[in-house]
Amino acid sequence: MVTRIAELLKSHGAVEFGDFVLASGKKSTYYMDIKSALTNPVVLRAIGKAMADTAAFDTVAGVAVGGVPLAVAVSLISGKPFAIIRSSGKDHGKSGTIIGNVEGKRVLLVEDVTTSGGSALYGVRELRKAGALVDIIVTVVDRQEGAPEMLAGENLTLIPLCTAQELLSA
Repeated sequence: MVTRIAELLKSHGAVEFGDFVLASGKKSTYYMDIKSALTNPVVLRAIGKAMADTAAFDTVAGVAVGGVPLAVAVSLISGKPFAIIRSSGKDHGKSGTIIGNVEGKRVLLVEDVTTSGGSALYGVRELRKAGALVDIIVTVVDRQEGAPEMLAGENLTLIPLCTAQELLSA
């Protein structure tokens, strides 16, 4: 079954074909360009609403870069604060990888695309180091390449708004 989100993404050019190397290091003949699709306010609003409705949370967080507009959209729709997870710490200003207050909060982690689950697991670990309670990750697209199984092994639940198969058949 093709979801409304898959149809919306497809209509906004979120799938490209060619030869690509993914963040996981894997090679692929297609690329899910969710970041570009999110620049459209109609797409961003629909995805933000769908994510906000998936689970109870106190704060939403996203790993830079792809998770940031998602976290902001979910925050605006839900009225709850958001946090940003830097891809690495910095050595000037306020150091650390987390921007925002997550200590003692139930945090919903949002992702644009999951492949192996490595980026999501990084986000979870950084949030937990900062005192967050996190066990649910919502992704726009699961590429169906092992992320749900790997994350389940870490007692984490991955909730995809759509799968690669749905998006490719939309």
